[in-house]
Amino acid sequence: MHRVFFVCLFTYRSIVKFRRIILNNSEKGLKQVSHLKAAILGLQHLLAMYSGDIIVPLLIGAFLHFNAAQMTYLVSADIFMCGIATLLQLKRTPITGIGLPVVLGCAVQVITPLETIGGTLGVTYIYGAIICSGLFVFLISGLFSKLRRFFPPVVTGSLITIIGFSLVPVAVQDLGGGDASAKTFANAQNLTVGLVTMVVVLLINIFGKGFLRSISVLVGMIVGTGLAGAMGMISLSSVSSASWFKLPQPFYFGTPHFSWSAILTMILVSLTTMVESTGVFLALGDLTGRKLSSKELAKGYRAEGIAAMLGGIFNTFPYSTFSENVGVVQLSGIKTKRPIYYAGLFLLILGLLPKVGAFATVVPSSVLGGAMIVMFGMVGVQGIRILQQVDFNKNANLLIVAIAVGSGIGVTVYPQIFSSFPKAAQIILDNGIVVGGFMAVLLTVLFSISGQIKLDKE
Repeated sequence: MHRVFFVCLFTYRSIVKFRRIILNNSEKGLKQVSHLKAAILGLQHLLAMYSGDIIVPLLIGAFLHFNAAQMTYLVSADIFMCGIATLLQLKRTPITGIGLPVVLGCAVQVITPLETIGGTLGVTYIYGAIICSGLFVFLISGLFSKLRRFFPPVVTGSLITIIGFSLVPVAVQDLGGGDASAKTFANAQNLTVGLVTMVVVLLINIFGKGFLRSISVLVGMIVGTGLAGAMGMISLSSVSSASWFKLPQPFYFGTPHFSWSAILTMILVSLTTMVESTGVFLALGDLTGRKLSSKELAKGYRAEGIAAMLGGIFNTFPYSTFSENVGVVQLSGIKTKRPIYYAGLFLLILGLLPKVGAFATVVPSSVLGGAMIVMFGMVGVQGIRILQQVDFNKNANLLIVAIAVGSGIGVTVYPQIFSSFPKAAQIILDNGIVVGGFMAVLLTVLFSISGQIKLDKE
C-alpha cells in the first residue's frame, strides 16, 4: 500500500506542479497560443507518437510471453512514464532539461537487445541493465556534450536529413497496413484510408489558415480514422478489455538483477540514442532559433538518463526524443513548449486510465502512415534547409554529405549488411542514423585535420 500511496502522491504533486508551469510559462520571441489551442495541439503531438511508442512494450511483452494483466501494466506504465520523461525535458533546471518542444517515447532500437537479454537471462536483468545504462548516460552527459563542436551545419544537416528520410520507409509500410506479411497489406482499403489522410493534411496546408493549418495532421488523422470506421476497419475490443485505472508500481516484475553483458549491451544502445537525440535537439534548436550550447545539450542528455533510470525502476523502457514530433512542430508552425506540456499531462492521464488511453490505439496503421509520410518528409527537408548554409564549393563538404547520407539511408534500407559482425557491433551498426552520423563526424574530423574544414572552438 505504501507504494500505491507514493505513486498517487507523486502523480498529484506532478500534475499540480506542471499545471502551474503551464499557466506561468512564457517564451520570449515565440508566438504563444491559448490554452485551448495548446491542448488541441498537444493532442496532435500525442497521436503522432502514441503508436510508435506503444509498439515497444507490445513487441517485447509478446516476445517474453506476458499475460494480459502484465501487458496491460506494461503499456499503461510506459505511457505514464513517457509523460514524466517529456516533462523532465521541458522544464530546465541547473542540471537537466533541454527546454525545447520535445516529446519522449520508447526508443525502438532497444527492442532486439532487450528481447535478447530477457530471453537469455530473464526479465529482471532487463531492468537492471536499463537502470545502469541510464546512470551511464547521466554521468557521461557533460563529456558527450563536448562533441558539439564536431556537429557543424554540414554534420547536423546530414544527420537530420537521414533522420527524416530514413523514417519514410516505415511510414510507407504503415500506409500499407503495418504488417508487410499480412494478406491485407497494401489492399485497397488501407491505401484509400492512408491516401485520404495524406490528402486532407495537404489540402489544409494549401487552403487552410491560422489554427486550422496548425492542426492539419490531427484533422487528417480524425478524417482518416472516421473513414476507416465507416469501412469496418476499426475494432473497439482493446477499449472494452482495458481496465479503468492502473497505477505504475516500482519493480512490478521483481527486483532488478545485474549482468555485465546485459549492462554493456544497453550502454551501447544508449550511445546510439544519444547520437539520434543530438540530431533532434539541433533540428529543434534550428526551428526555434536557439543555438544550443554544450551545457544545454548536457542537460538534455541528463534528462534522458534520469528518464531511463525511472523506466528501469517502474519496469518500462529507456526513453529518447521522438523524431516524429519534429515534423509536427514544423508543420504546425507552433514552436512554443505549451502544447508539449499538455501532451505530457495527457500522457500521464492516459497512463493512469488504460481504457481511455486504448482509444488512441484504434487509429489504423494506414492512417498513421499517411500522416507520417508528410511529417517525416518535412524533417528530411529541414535537414536540407540546414545544408543550405554549407559551402558546397568545397569538395570536402560534398563528400561528407554524400557519404553520410548515402551510408545512413543504405543501412536503413538494408541493415543486414553487417550481419557477419559481432552482436555488440550490430547493435550500433544496424542503426542507419548512427552510421550516417558517425561517418559525418569522422569525415569532418579528418578534413579538419587536413585543414580543409575549420571547426568552432566550442
